[in-house]
Amino acid sequence: MTDRHLIPKAINPLHQLRVMGRLVRRASKKPGTAPGTLVHTGPKKMERVRIRFLDYDADQLREAEPTSIEECLYLKDLPTVSWINVDGLHDIGLLEKVGQHFGWHPLMLEDIVSVGQRAKVEEYQDAVFIVLPMLSWDTERQQISEEQLSLVLGENYVFTFQEREGDVFDEVRERIRTERGRIRKSGPDYLAYALMDAVVDHYFRALEGIGDLTESLEGEVLLDPKEHTMHVLHSLKRELIAVRRSIWPLRDMMNSLLRNENGLFSSTTRIYLRDVHDHSVQVLDTVEALRDVSSGMVDLYLSTVSYRTNEIMKVLTIMASIFIPLTFLAGLYGMNFEYMPELHLRWAYPTLLGVMAAMGLGMVAYFKRKGWF
Repeated sequence: MTDRHLIPKAINPLHQLRVMGRLVRRASKKPGTAPGTLVHTGPKKMERVRIRFLDYDADQLREAEPTSIEECLYLKDLPTVSWINVDGLHDIGLLEKVGQHFGWHPLMLEDIVSVGQRAKVEEYQDAVFIVLPMLSWDTERQQISEEQLSLVLGENYVFTFQEREGDVFDEVRERIRTERGRIRKSGPDYLAYALMDAVVDHYFRALEGIGDLTESLEGEVLLDPKEHTMHVLHSLKRELIAVRRSIWPLRDMMNSLLRNENGLFSSTTRIYLRDVHDHSVQVLDTVEALRDVSSGMVDLYLSTVSYRTNEIMKVLTIMASIFIPLTFLAGLYGMNFEYMPELHLRWAYPTLLGVMAAMGLGMVAYFKRKGWF
């Protein structure tokens, strides 16, 4: 059954507002703002932007954490593969410098700082821009945590922009450091595939958390449904709606990547992209299955509560049926008439009690034989 200390967090009004904020995005830019205007539309999740890069080829690897973006700009002119990761989107000046040096379109920069974007891919003259939601399961709060990932693939580099520190790319970094697999021998397109694959594979872990919560709720619904159970089910359904909204465009995005014709993705890497597409379809199927299960649990909850209510009403009805004739006899001999012959008989009172007991036991035996209780 669900842990009781988790229930208040699940029905916390702030959590409900968080889910609604993911369903309904409020514009932070003024209407009529010129296209390409850089305005960070999300909350500031880090005090200071953190920059890290990995520069490698088959024979060498360099890894550093520079203090400014200027220390990374020279990587554009190197023949090696460069992965520059930026944590924090609130530094508009940093993005302007990167965009100017690498020749990025202003609309691309605008999308990077505008959080809440749908999963999408856009092709530019010398770059491919990809937006993906990163989902993770918050064990403490028992809810999905979402973050926007912006990925820019160029001729010899990959940029990733995240809202806060911490991601799902530790395994990819380890593969680069230890030269496992073919990543060190491949180009930036394979690195972009590896990052997208890590994000999509992590969806399954996030959905496992929802699945575990769903299982525990199912046991509670069957064994001991309470009022708070319905609140948790309602919260779970809204969480799944928000997750579905985040990853639903993923399949179309992967289809667009597979049809990409600007040459940044080689034919060899496209084969791996098809695998990511297959995983994205499986993720969507899992989300739909969890939504069906949660909807079924709501119906099960209502049926269980209705059944328990009917059982209570049946017991009360049986008790009332037994006592109705007994009440009739008690009321009959409780009338204040002077001439009632039975009142003057010596054995009238015990006889009446015996008749009432016989009637009650007889009705109990009849109801039991009918299987009514």
